[in-house]
Amino acid sequence: MHLSDWDGIIIPQNIASSPKDKIFATLWHMKREGYSESYIKATGKRLRQIAKHCSLDNPEIVKDYIASTNCSPAFKETLVEAYDLYVKANGLKWSKPFYKRYDKLPRIPSEEKINLVIANCSKKYALAFSMIRDLGLRPIELTWLRVKDIDLESGIVTITSAKHCSGRTLRLRQTTLLMLRNYIATKDLNLNDGLFPINSFSLSETWRRVRNRTSKKLGDSSLKTIRLYDLRHWKATTEYHKTKDLLYVKTLLGHRDLRATLRYTQLLGSKKMSTIQQ
Repeated sequence: MHLSDWDGIIIPQNIASSPKDKIFATLWHMKREGYSESYIKATGKRLRQIAKHCSLDNPEIVKDYIASTNCSPAFKETLVEAYDLYVKANGLKWSKPFYKRYDKLPRIPSEEKINLVIANCSKKYALAFSMIRDLGLRPIELTWLRVKDIDLESGIVTITSAKHCSGRTLRLRQTTLLMLRNYIATKDLNLNDGLFPINSFSLSETWRRVRNRTSKKLGDSSLKTIRLYDLRHWKATTEYHKTKDLLYVKTLLGHRDLRATLRYTQLLGSKKMSTIQQ
């Protein structure tokens, strides 16, 4: 065994027999292959879920478990992809099952509902979620931002895009910019410092926790349906509703393929669009 430079964790040189070690060997394989930290963490979580119910070293039993699990085809697909990585990393073989992911249009929340959740956050997370709302960011893109990526006079933000998308520059609202200036001054951040040194999973978990607490506090169960990613959908849909300019929305989201942006024309024509006009 030897020390790695991956958070100082000890990496087994030879795959041990315990499920815990084999899962870790899988995640280390992913690390070496250049997978993102967020995807590695998600894969580990799904492998541990499977391991609670069956032996990871028996592909046929794993297939039966996934098939019988009460969840959507989309989630079954994520379990299959996670286990497929385990199979490859640990020298196993299996016949990979196929689950068809059905595309479902997201429900777009109103800005009022989004702001209700933000208003119940700490100053740090109120700023983080306001920036996601203003810019239509993916959560992971927010965690990559450094002080030097932002013009604190104009509010222009230079964004490094995720998912092999195009980088872009967007502008914060004045109220959010004022919050950001105060945050940077209070934290005494330097140009190369990250704004939010947290991972996207922690960011999403904080959103869920505050959202659910706010839902209970206000007696509004609809708040529980708002995912953090829906703030990005809200931004894209409202901008398309205002401009009817698909190329502008494509640039705003950082999409390389226009087909990825076309779903927002569907949302505009759906009944769900009425929620953002309230």
